[in-house]
Amino acid sequence: MSVKVAGKGSETGNVSKLVINGNSGTKAVDLRGGFVQLTYTESIMSDTITAKFTFADSGASIDGKSVRDGLPLVKEERVELEMEDNSENKIAVTLYVNDFNPIANKTQKSMLTLDLVSKEFIMNEKVRVKERYDGKPSDHIQKIVTDVLESDKSIDIEQTVNNLNFIPNNKKPFYVISNLCKKSVSSENQTLGSTAGYFFYETSEGFFFKSIDGLLDQEPKAKTIYNESPDTGGGNVPEGKDFKVMQYSKKDNGSVQEKMKMGALTTRQVIFDPFTCYYEVINPKTDDTEGSLKTAGRDGLALNKDLRNKEFDKDGKNEDYTRTTYRLLDKGTLPTGDSKQQIEKSGEENFKGADIENQSIMRYNQFFSSQADIVIPGNFALHAGDMIHLDVPGLSDNRTENPDDQDGGLYIITDICHTITPKSTFTRCNLSRDSIGRKPVSN
Repeated sequence: MSVKVAGKGSETGNVSKLVINGNSGTKAVDLRGGFVQLTYTESIMSDTITAKFTFADSGASIDGKSVRDGLPLVKEERVELEMEDNSENKIAVTLYVNDFNPIANKTQKSMLTLDLVSKEFIMNEKVRVKERYDGKPSDHIQKIVTDVLESDKSIDIEQTVNNLNFIPNNKKPFYVISNLCKKSVSSENQTLGSTAGYFFYETSEGFFFKSIDGLLDQEPKAKTIYNESPDTGGGNVPEGKDFKVMQYSKKDNGSVQEKMKMGALTTRQVIFDPFTCYYEVINPKTDDTEGSLKTAGRDGLALNKDLRNKEFDKDGKNEDYTRTTYRLLDKGTLPTGDSKQQIEKSGEENFKGADIENQSIMRYNQFFSSQADIVIPGNFALHAGDMIHLDVPGLSDNRTENPDDQDGGLYIITDICHTITPKSTFTRCNLSRDSIGRKPVSN
């Protein structure tokens, strides 16, 4: 699947609608007349989308007054935003004013920056998750977003294979959802006992609940390249590529010590059953499970058994680990059914922590093993959670420009920010993947 190519380089896009509605419901102002800059952001690490809009607020914006005085602007106002890039890829969202900050105040004009957020961002502070939930985490996510947050947005949910019964103890919805992400295993893209972990995030297309391995197993939405050849306004795009990268930088992927402290490759879990006094130590590590992982890189995880220095391997059962977790088995906790059925299930474990907890810790840390930052001409077809294929030039002793065999390849867009000014439109993407080596893709 490819996106529409931006044929006019980074020329400014079109903000076709930017209307702020007063809380009284009787007044509305079109803010495009004072347009200075708009930034719109999505991230798989954020529950909701955000935006910032800077505009010149004159004394004749509404009823002979400024927007701040005439609307009046007091926060929580509804803002209707529609914009499109040079290839007619559109984004249309409804946001709300979370905060505003005056930048400059003069007699006849001032500059304001509006901090805009989703409705659910504000609702998260007003509601709490109270009732008991039984069943699969994927079902819980659907109910929390629809019933508790009262959202009417679409939710793309990747189904989970494990069950988890719990009482949320009056917590905020996004707190509960974040906790469920760490305790979920996909029925489609993950194997219980080998890998775990989800991301919950929002784009202009709705909410998404996706497993780490599911994100890494998708087809690239776009193919792009970075080199030193001039772009000539989007007209010098090589065959088989959708667009060219204007700026590229490789990010620090973290030291060996940092990866070990976080338990990226090998962990230990100490398990205790308070009813039987059963004590066990297990040693989940990627050496045993890497074959079950879906990776974006050709050569597997960094520091895997084929690439790391064997001098640092520890011999012996349960001796090779860099992070330890402790767990009390929750047998008999919140069983379902009538009294007889609950008694029969009293010996069953509710949350299978030995198969999920440390596996998700490792997988989250692996996901950010290789990172890069790119800037491209404004492209609103790309979203957080999409996969792209990036080629960057490799070092060579001849003039042949071969793609870099280590840094090139498939990446997930973890963060994306569109910036629109009266003169230009740019898209900045933070990219991540779990492994190394350039995987080729078909044109």
